[in-house]
Amino acid sequence: MSGYAVVDLETTGLRPSWHDRIVEIGIVLLDPDGEQEVTWETLVNPQRDLGPQEVHGIAAADVLAAPTFADVAGPVADLLRGRTLVAHNATFDTAFLRASYETLGLRVPIRSSTSLCTMRWAGRLMPRAPRTLAGCCTHAGIRLHEHHAALADASATAALLRHLMDLSGRPQPQGRSAVATHPVWSPPWGDLCDAAESTPWPAITHRGCSCVVRGNATARPVPFLSRLVDSLPAECTDDAQTAYLALLDRALIDRLLSVREQHALVTCARELGIDQPTAATLHRRYLNALARAAWADHVITDAERADLDAVAHILDLDPGDVDTALSDARTTDSPGAPTSAEPDAALRPTQDPAVPERFRLGPGDMVVFTGEMTLPRDAWITRARAVGLVPHTGVTKRVRLVVAADPDSLSGKARKAADYGIPIITEDAFARMIRHLE
Repeated sequence: MSGYAVVDLETTGLRPSWHDRIVEIGIVLLDPDGEQEVTWETLVNPQRDLGPQEVHGIAAADVLAAPTFADVAGPVADLLRGRTLVAHNATFDTAFLRASYETLGLRVPIRSSTSLCTMRWAGRLMPRAPRTLAGCCTHAGIRLHEHHAALADASATAALLRHLMDLSGRPQPQGRSAVATHPVWSPPWGDLCDAAESTPWPAITHRGCSCVVRGNATARPVPFLSRLVDSLPAECTDDAQTAYLALLDRALIDRLLSVREQHALVTCARELGIDQPTAATLHRRYLNALARAAWADHVITDAERADLDAVAHILDLDPGDVDTALSDARTTDSPGAPTSAEPDAALRPTQDPAVPERFRLGPGDMVVFTGEMTLPRDAWITRARAVGLVPHTGVTKRVRLVVAADPDSLSGKARKAADYGIPIITEDAFARMIRHLE
């Protein structure tokens, strides 16, 4: 008997037939006695939106760099081959694994009927315990860390399996020096183990991918500006600088640079010949334009100062750069600047001719919503219509804005918006725009 492969999956939804996909895999390998041998985990890019993120807690930014299932199909098969697949509610996990392989044209021997389901065996050996993994763990005195993270749940399922082994009559160890006098113990699910060991698997090619775990996006130590080249042999043109600033302005509408937006800015800079020193200069010019817009009414509120500080931080500038920008704004007092005290400096047009006009929404502009947001989508649609905006169901080149539950969303709408250069913003940013239009 070669042991067990305890599996847990996080998915975009409940059924592969509804186009739901795997977004995280956790696997714990155990020897025949239930002792841990290997752990393995990775996020999986489902190439669609992530579904109920409030349940699994996976950020789209982390998944952007993750391998697809096609990339991990080989390593996963190697971990499962010859072992008894174990899962809590094996019907769910085996259905997703089998469907994922089938989309690649591969038939694998993964079935719920040939897997060890700890939920079913808990019903036999722990009849008074709840059926959920959390409930079984509580009943068995097993501590469950980070519930709904795949490896954490797989580790808890492995501990539950060891508990079920004890309940089914496994002899307890008598110490290292003791001589075993009992016959070799076989678990009540021994027939599953024997079958798994001899079941053939198809050969699956490895693609050489790297595993990606939660938090990888926020753990990146290198700011996007530092990912630009140090210098280029020729100066970029004024048109190139204007194009970069226009992209920067769209990206900063919600005062957040998503991973997708950082990648777009780095790519844009490279294509336009903008090096680090030039980008830093453009960032200061952009900050100066915001400072002049904030000083247009000759008052800098705490909210406006906080907004400028936030932009400076995003653009890898120092707090002193904000002081310099405000000092310059007070000194020059740019003529023709708006004088109405608008509630958000981020929504005011800038006066620097080298900086593109700030992005603004107006009546008749089309907006699209994607993802499971905090406020129901119907409520956002109602609010958008009330200020003259036109909610639309799909993304076309005429759409002005996409509002997403997660700005790094992998939904088809978000991907198409990114291809068209349409800004993708958060709910909070859209709420500020709504208030401004109201």
